[in-house]
Amino acid sequence: MSGNGGKFTVAVIPGDGIGPEVIAEAKKAVEAASAVEKTSFEWAEYPFGASHYVKTGEILPASAVDEMGRASAMLLGAIGDPSVRPGILERGILLTLRFVFDQYVNLRPALSLPNVPAPVPMTGKMDSVVVRENTEDLYMGLGGISGDGRIGIPLALERGSYKLSGDLNVRLLPEMPFAAQVAINTRAGVERIARFACETARKRGEKRVTIVTKSNAAPALYGFFEDTAKELIARECPDMSAETVNVDAICYHLVRKPDAYGVLLCPNLFGDIVSDLQAGLAGGMGTAAGGNIGDGLSMFEPVHGSAPDIAGTGRANPIAAILCGAMMLRHLNLEKSAAAIENAVTEYLASSPGKGLPFEFSGEASCAEVGDTVAGRI
Repeated sequence: MSGNGGKFTVAVIPGDGIGPEVIAEAKKAVEAASAVEKTSFEWAEYPFGASHYVKTGEILPASAVDEMGRASAMLLGAIGDPSVRPGILERGILLTLRFVFDQYVNLRPALSLPNVPAPVPMTGKMDSVVVRENTEDLYMGLGGISGDGRIGIPLALERGSYKLSGDLNVRLLPEMPFAAQVAINTRAGVERIARFACETARKRGEKRVTIVTKSNAAPALYGFFEDTAKELIARECPDMSAETVNVDAICYHLVRKPDAYGVLLCPNLFGDIVSDLQAGLAGGMGTAAGGNIGDGLSMFEPVHGSAPDIAGTGRANPIAAILCGAMMLRHLNLEKSAAAIENAVTEYLASSPGKGLPFEFSGEASCAEVGDTVAGRI
């Protein structure tokens, strides 16, 4: 849906820690931007997260997932709290939503912003984006731990375009405890993320996609990813050049020259790691927005996590969540509204040196004060 007069329903999981605080400011910015293209937003909030799980034992019921699927988009605050063992909520909520709605793109931009101190000097400005495959590789949940030297792993799962079935039986001699994790990349999965990377580069006015793998060490898994991506780009995106860089080398080059890259196309595991490095080089997690994008419901979340140590103190930085709101609007084809939020963030940071900045950037502005100021500039 696009154009004037659009009405959108947004599913919201504020989540844990600082999630509810930063999502409140993202909603405030989106509401302010709604006047730009005469749109309106209805917020459908869900309680799922650590406190709900501790109270009820419920993680994410199928009925709620069905409801969420009818929304225009989703905002997610953060998932995770020390009261719940790591992995339960992350897999039960975050990965479940990614897989059920086949959100095969994880999009993470990294941008230099005014008065956001970068740890590494650079000659220009950083303006890069990690396009990460989001449903395959080592994040498929196929693995096990053996105490007796034997593992039988059922290979059964569904993705949007295929079903996987079978079993993997492994025996280790001499017998000893060991672990195994299965990673899979499919041609269809690699081709669609490579296609999205080309489209992203084209929209940015660029002519290059950098494929980040480790094909020299894992030639079957990542050699296949690399070759398939290069073939797709050559066949369908002749205006693009495709270069390949090993993941360890890209980390080295990024630290030495953070502003040297545009679109980085990564398998799931490497994309997760490289995008965090990019966020740090751009000045911190407080400005790192992320989108989980597919052909159905797409979900937008700040990368920074729940930060339970500062929850309720007002010290949270809502900029990443606000920029997630802009990403969501752009996904809904509300380009002018998205640009209004991004411009307001840039203007706020540029004109608020010292105490007017968020605590993360050595200022004294509370989470709500930052949100109010940004919204007031839209």
